[in-house]
Amino acid sequence: MSSSTTAAGKVLIILSDADSFPVKKKDGSIQQEESGVFLQELTKPLLRLLDSEYSVTFASPQGKGPNIDPLSQSTFGAYLGNWFAKNRDEKLVDRMRQENNFDSPRPFNTISDEELATFAGVFIPGGHAPLSDLGDNPDLGRILWHFHNAAKPTASLCHGPFAFLSTKHAPGAPGFAYKGYQITSWSDSEESVIETLKSGEVPTKVESTLAAEGAEMISTVSKKAGQITVDREIVSGANPMAAASLGDKFLEMLQARGTS
Repeated sequence: MSSSTTAAGKVLIILSDADSFPVKKKDGSIQQEESGVFLQELTKPLLRLLDSEYSVTFASPQGKGPNIDPLSQSTFGAYLGNWFAKNRDEKLVDRMRQENNFDSPRPFNTISDEELATFAGVFIPGGHAPLSDLGDNPDLGRILWHFHNAAKPTASLCHGPFAFLSTKHAPGAPGFAYKGYQITSWSDSEESVIETLKSGEVPTKVESTLAAEGAEMISTVSKKAGQITVDREIVSGANPMAAASLGDKFLEMLQARGTS
């Protein structure tokens, strides 16, 4: 379905232009590790939107084609040997390359306030890439303030909620838009596992950084695997296991708002 088709409504999907994230090694050096959008975190909610006849428009800071996080393409790691699920997800991305603007996202600064009014909701998938270029982007901050002020459904998971920090950097912004919101993201304890695997430190943590700005972070320790957090217009989740339930709830919120 192309972005010009609006049978049910339009959803903006925020992607990162980054293909890596920094890891600080024990000797103090910084090594860039390959990353991008985490495949399942994108495709599970995306499929639900498309099946319900929502059209999607992809956007990123500079309009570069997104990288796919290599960890999310592992048949035996990310998919636990389920080749059919992996093949389905890769075909969906190929479809978006052919039918939509996945390989050439809209640069944030080309989306006017007037155009933002035509979108029913916004979705920010994870992967480590958002750590590199979404948290301090003024144009993204402007975009997210639109959805916040209009109370439009906003979905994000894993490292995606790091993008919420951009609201501090929007022109004329009064501060962090989501202070006091209950949010679940990739946790510091989950990041410590990645740090062990990479033999270094991920300098910026999503969970503790959002908490420092006043978000009420809901720990994954107190939630079942795949459980999500809903607070006002935001639905958020911790990791790929939350992608399916997040997609279901996001769709429910879009449909409820569309009929209200």
